[in-house]
Amino acid sequence: MTTLSNLHRIARLRLADAGIADAALDARVLVEELTGTTRTDALARPETPIDMRAEAAVQAALARRAAGEPVHRILGAREFYGLRLALSPDTLEPRPDTEALVELALPFAKSACDARGTCRILDLGTGTGAIALALLSAEPRASAVATDIAPGALATAKANAEALGLAGRIAFVRSDWFSEVEGTFDLIVSNPPYIPSADIGGLSREVRGFDPLRALDGGADGLDPYRIIARDGAAHLAPDGTIMVEIGAGQESDVAGIFARHGFRHADTRRDLGGHERAHAFLRQ
Repeated sequence: MTTLSNLHRIARLRLADAGIADAALDARVLVEELTGTTRTDALARPETPIDMRAEAAVQAALARRAAGEPVHRILGAREFYGLRLALSPDTLEPRPDTEALVELALPFAKSACDARGTCRILDLGTGTGAIALALLSAEPRASAVATDIAPGALATAKANAEALGLAGRIAFVRSDWFSEVEGTFDLIVSNPPYIPSADIGGLSREVRGFDPLRALDGGADGLDPYRIIARDGAAHLAPDGTIMVEIGAGQESDVAGIFARHGFRHADTRRDLGGHERAHAFLRQ
């Protein structure tokens, strides 16, 4: 039976030898999650014995991480906006940069609720349900419809909603963008695929090997989903409604131009942790 300090050391060395860039951090997260220990335990009780079952689980996880599988894929969940969300092969990992879209959308949702008593939200391409569920958790008067083309993603999002106690305020619809959407909404949000097709092969192995391709590939120039959202969005907006989208770095002017051609004006933006203008809001002119 090994000790906690020894397991941490083994994990760091295993991932460093495999060329993992953040070997120490990834090793710590895997060991802590799979042994049920904390950073405090490692510092204050390094000689804590680790039973064979937990050690075997860590060793199996290290082998997967050394082969390129991301830490949170291995653990099966990731935190987003304070919510623990289960992952599946049909969903992207919700990433911290996408919290910029939630921060942009939340004041609008609260304002709509103040004015009308509620806010109807449409989340296009919901994946894990991250954006819609974050908004519902922060604004209890809001309700949402979440769509995705992948049945597996919808099943994962629904399970997340149930686990968070939010299932009563969100409906899930299998839809290719707006194809099966009915009604109008105060707020339409989306983190669509925005990687140009030719760039997919150059992504890190953690992304291209484990994230679903359909959630990454935005067409030849990465902008196809924005054309659809801008073209069809107005028909599903309530009066004074807003469309808010996440975009890739450097796509600001192109996306703004697409929405302008469909009668929208740029209204607001939020920067991500790297300083990029990640989330953008559009209003009908």
